[in-house]
Amino acid sequence: MLPTVLRESVKGTIVRAMLDAVAWSGLARRLPAFRGRGIISALHHVRPERNLPFEPNMALSVTPRILADAVLASRDCGLTPVHLEDLPQLLADNAHERRFVCFTLDDGYKDNATYAAKVFSAHCVPFTVFPTTGFVERRYSMWWETAEELVRSVNHLTFDFGLGVETIATTSLGQKYAAFDSLVRYVRTANEDEAVKAIDRTARAAGIDPIAIVDREIMDLAQLRHLVENPLARLGAHTVTHTNLARASAERLAREIGESLDRIESYSGRRPTTFAYPLWLAGSRRSARSVRGGCERYLGGRHNPGRHAARGRPRTADPAQSRFLDAQLPQAPPYRGVDLGNSIPAEAGRRYAPFIATRPS
Repeated sequence: MLPTVLRESVKGTIVRAMLDAVAWSGLARRLPAFRGRGIISALHHVRPERNLPFEPNMALSVTPRILADAVLASRDCGLTPVHLEDLPQLLADNAHERRFVCFTLDDGYKDNATYAAKVFSAHCVPFTVFPTTGFVERRYSMWWETAEELVRSVNHLTFDFGLGVETIATTSLGQKYAAFDSLVRYVRTANEDEAVKAIDRTARAAGIDPIAIVDREIMDLAQLRHLVENPLARLGAHTVTHTNLARASAERLAREIGESLDRIESYSGRRPTTFAYPLWLAGSRRSARSVRGGCERYLGGRHNPGRHAARGRPRTADPAQSRFLDAQLPQAPPYRGVDLGNSIPAEAGRRYAPFIATRPS
């Protein structure tokens, strides 16, 4: 089996080829059903390339140069940058066929303020950051970052993947990617809370502090409050623990949504009107409907259609929302709801290519 990073690279190449084919063919111009109303980008890290030999989470990063190119390319394509929270009202206006682009960043990484905010400010582009509140408050670890540092630092990994303790070699690069994939599968299939605790215990035994990783990577409360002093910045909710909501109980779902909204409001003094759930949920329509219903209850029906539907692709009766989200590519490019053909004219397609990178779920 190919390592995750290679599988995602292959998938990204296929996606780019499909987008290029549709853009060059003009299919969207001939068939209105293929048209959308714009693009939603779902980013994580924005930072310079690290050029590490072992970097299984590299698909979660884009460089500031790539982000700046994407901003310029979106404007070349006639897209209007807007805040994500403004989309429902904008899309409900059927009198205009304007197309939009929304830039969003998940989890609350420090580089969002260091690099991304500077790019957006230079181009006067609004953006929304979705902090995971348990990370901001240093109460929970980021298991995927912990797993990466753990596997990078050891030549043998001793771990119980559910069938008893075993020791696997992690000397070569291929062995490291295989071990990382095993940890990812374990988190996705076992009890997630217990799996994360097991990874954290193993990391601590190897001299790695999972919370220190969070402290290094994620903005704290003071940094978030400084960020939102920028009038271009907004905060949305993104759960407390970054758990897989597709597997959460109704009680856990309510807690993750409700508490994250309350905490974000306490950070900024402004109740969020957007909620982005972790990428886990892509492809699960039943779970997406469940989460959407929870957001309607907690957001008073003002949940943002883009980030919900792009993640789980639930159907909607609102034709304006449907037009915006008609070209969804779950777990693939950071751009969701791409207006194939019209948002990406052939002459601009090459400028988009570097930015259409895959995102692991």
